[in-house]
Amino acid sequence: MIKKLKLIGAVMAFALSATSCLDKYPDDAIIAGNAITSVDAANQAVIGIYSKFKSSSLYSGALTLLPDIQTDFVYAVQGYSNTYGDIWRWNDIHGTNSSIEAVYGNLYSVIGSCNFFFQEVEKLEPTIHNDDLLDQLQSYKAEVHFARALAYSELIKLFCKSYESDEAAENELGVVLVSKYKSDEIMRRSSLKASYDFVLTDLDKATEYFGDVFNGLTLYNAKYFTTGTVNALYARLYLYMKKWDKAVEYSSKLIDSNQYKLASATDMYTSQYSYYNYLWHNDSSTEVIWRVAFETTSYGGALGRVFLNYDYTSYRPDYVPAEWVINSYDNGDLRINAFFTNITTGYPHALNWPLLTKYRGNDTFVANNILHVNMPKVFRLSEQYLIRAEALCELGKYLDASKDITSLRKARYNTYGSATALNADNWFDIVSGERVKELYMEGFRLNDLKRWHKGFTRKAQLHTVTSGNTLSVPADDARFVWPIPQHELESPNADIEPNESNK
Repeated sequence: MIKKLKLIGAVMAFALSATSCLDKYPDDAIIAGNAITSVDAANQAVIGIYSKFKSSSLYSGALTLLPDIQTDFVYAVQGYSNTYGDIWRWNDIHGTNSSIEAVYGNLYSVIGSCNFFFQEVEKLEPTIHNDDLLDQLQSYKAEVHFARALAYSELIKLFCKSYESDEAAENELGVVLVSKYKSDEIMRRSSLKASYDFVLTDLDKATEYFGDVFNGLTLYNAKYFTTGTVNALYARLYLYMKKWDKAVEYSSKLIDSNQYKLASATDMYTSQYSYYNYLWHNDSSTEVIWRVAFETTSYGGALGRVFLNYDYTSYRPDYVPAEWVINSYDNGDLRINAFFTNITTGYPHALNWPLLTKYRGNDTFVANNILHVNMPKVFRLSEQYLIRAEALCELGKYLDASKDITSLRKARYNTYGSATALNADNWFDIVSGERVKELYMEGFRLNDLKRWHKGFTRKAQLHTVTSGNTLSVPADDARFVWPIPQHELESPNADIEPNESNK
């Protein structure tokens, strides 16, 4: 039986040519060699790199939504627009899929802009003799090293197999590593280990330039990359690499820094919103480590559109949440009312269902008649608690892990007085279940199932599309790893090995 929810109010295409994504100039590049001739110009180049993360193919769209739509989190509704339908049905996860091409292309576009920055700054730096300006330049270099690391980490997550061990990763395919803006070298995929090592080296560089301490700075709710974002990505990557001690080390730097605080679902921030609800309605919180900053005059995609499609008259969602997800929330867990709202849809079948209103839209944007747009919150403190809890359990430190799950639940539940009891038999179900409830539709599910070697089965739901609502996908299906875009495989100056899903 579906749980009843409290009723609350809810209200860039990327074209690819036959040219390889790896050979493209940055869209905003000036003539090579003249683009970055001052520290101010370097700053403008960094601003351009941040703007690339607004793309609707990245965190405000496909990069966030597709990994969760592809799995067992949502169901397509009868009458839907077929947006992302090929991915949801698993029948067109091929190298010519336009959404997959767009994710791949936009991530490499970020990387290309980063490489262009490094090429130009290498020429600029010897001409700067002012220490303050040199310090500024070092800070910009830190941000760009992080931007490149982040883009590569997403490519690895989607287009590579899971990291099982250093030895195994030496023999698995990674990504094409490009560290120069223009190169005549044949493009080939590196090993999975070399790919992770490249990202970690960029993070090491970012740490070197940023520094590894917070120095009393206020870093929460940041719209720029900081020491906090560096540590957050370190922790995430080390979890994926099964480096449990390292995952604990870096997640602890954030949790124990006193820089960030979990948003309470019970303490009120305004007369209308708790701190946790304010996080989703206004994209601002002490637990946000980094968000993609939008303005009403400059923003990316609309994360909530496919879950609502509100036209000021009715709701016609493309996708509704899976019943098992709704029912996984305990009584007293206030996330359920922060994320979902019972609404009767405008379809002829009038499906009444808990629709995902987590991305209903930033209040300021809604007031300006911009619907379904929220700022993507790419790193949050809650993920760090979940990373540390999982890594601690893998190390057999169940009591310490239970404290992290308890801390998270106390911030999310109406009341949660008792401790969470974790042990060797139950920890995986509890921690993995907590990742579902906390990180729902934030882009983690496909990779979680891949790295856990778990398949899934969809059980038919009312008024959902029959060609996908009873799908059963075994563990380690080749399509858990996205195919390399076909035009990349066929591009000149490339010798790129395909994934199994390309075949």
